[in-house]
Amino acid sequence: MSARPFCYCLLLLLLPTLLPAQAPSVASLRKELEQATTEREKMNLHLDLAEALFRTNSRKNFDQAIRHAKMANQLAVDLGNAGMSAQASFLLGRIYERKRDYRNAEVWYKSALTFAKQARDADLIIKSVEARSKLAVKDRNYRRAYQINQEAFNYFKSRGNSISEMDRENERILARYERERKALEAQLEALRRERDRLSADKTQLAERSQQLEQQVEQVEEAITEKEQQIEEVARQKQQAEYVARLRKKQIDALQLARELDSLTLVQTRMQLENTRLANERTRYLFLLLAALAFIVLILAATFFFRLRAKQRTARQLAEKNRQIEEERKRSDELLLNILPAPIATELKEKGKATARRYEQATILFADFRNFTKVAERLSPEQLVAEIDYIFKGFDHIIGQYDDIEKIKTIGDAYMCASGLDDRKRFPLNIVNAALEMQEFLAELAEQRKAKGLPWFEARIGLHTGPVVAGVVGVRKFAYDIWGDTVNIAARMESASEPGKVNISETTYRLVKYSFECTYRGKIEVKNKGQLDMYYVIGKKKKEPVGTAMA
Repeated sequence: MSARPFCYCLLLLLLPTLLPAQAPSVASLRKELEQATTEREKMNLHLDLAEALFRTNSRKNFDQAIRHAKMANQLAVDLGNAGMSAQASFLLGRIYERKRDYRNAEVWYKSALTFAKQARDADLIIKSVEARSKLAVKDRNYRRAYQINQEAFNYFKSRGNSISEMDRENERILARYERERKALEAQLEALRRERDRLSADKTQLAERSQQLEQQVEQVEEAITEKEQQIEEVARQKQQAEYVARLRKKQIDALQLARELDSLTLVQTRMQLENTRLANERTRYLFLLLAALAFIVLILAATFFFRLRAKQRTARQLAEKNRQIEEERKRSDELLLNILPAPIATELKEKGKATARRYEQATILFADFRNFTKVAERLSPEQLVAEIDYIFKGFDHIIGQYDDIEKIKTIGDAYMCASGLDDRKRFPLNIVNAALEMQEFLAELAEQRKAKGLPWFEARIGLHTGPVVAGVVGVRKFAYDIWGDTVNIAARMESASEPGKVNISETTYRLVKYSFECTYRGKIEVKNKGQLDMYYVIGKKKKEPVGTAMA
């Protein structure tokens, strides 16, 4: 097809937008949606259908309008169309506000503001800010209304744009569109003459368009596959580093076991010596009894010296047994520092530990903000001492709860978990421990600030779900956990703010009756889409910690 007919076809497609038209009916939009073949067409038709249902002003149609608007929003997110995501989110806010569901209305207006900023749609930014401000005023939260408007003002100020400048830009765009509209009207008569001839080419154009869309989808799938391969390589590299550290720990444990074997050998030798001495004493007593009439004085002297030797040997044996017991206790303590008590017991008895799956474990990740910048202001000795002091504080906090197990530290990150036993528990203790960690860091920060020294702030995130736990490696083995729950807990931490405890929807449902929480809305998470998140404010009422679930 030549370039000129293609341009004529494109102008025919754009012509309806230049002429006034009536809004399509709900029935016609539904029929078009059933016949739509591409994701982009479905996105636009879902949004048009949601707006048409909303315009009916019938409450029985609002739920259908919400469903179609959410479908349009999801398709826009998948296609990376921030402008359409903003429009769909704003429409959802209007529908929920009409239903008097102000909580969901605030969530979707906030989502519309976020997408509008990404699309740089100033008009929709202003509408979203105005809607959120009205909701805050309706709730008599005037301070919140002021903050919302101030955030919008700061956004435009940071971009160097003002409302008047955007109006002038809109006027320039409208003038350009007017010139283009006149040019299109001038070509309208010629297009009508070409319409019959282009009818045959239209079919070819549709087929070519479909082929191009299929090629685009294939390219997008290839890009997605490459990104997944890159992430897999990064994950394998990180896993290899973990295995190296685990092997080092296993070597230390084997060395400790070798020392225990040496101590056991010494104890056996002492027992044999004691047996030999006992046999020798029996032989001497027999000889002395046989010659009792002749060497009474010699017997008495010999018995006295042998008794002294036995006492001395018994004292030596008791001292050796005490040393062996101390070494055994020390080795047990070292092993318990590496592994949980049940795993350590199983490892000592069987020589290996069986991997286990726990259906309801809660994972905690803590990571320092601006670690590199703070570390640059400290010497290596000061940096190690500061990290050691903070991690010892974390160890002391979780040590007060019998259901929390420290897993490992990775650089400046700290990881622990609860629920790694055969009993199902509410994650109350680990959430309380997270709040105590933030309090501990806040007190330490105040002390450092008073001395004019740098301080650390941490983000903490928690998630509850199934994990697999076990001992890996042959040398320098260590206890670790795996599963998608660990990945989501890490995302909770990265999405948190310094000084805050961020929890997932699953964890919130288990602790909402014991802790005061603030809903953050749906937050975009890498490879997970949008997840509901909550900030833990503090305890709601006193609850018995560590209570087992029925």
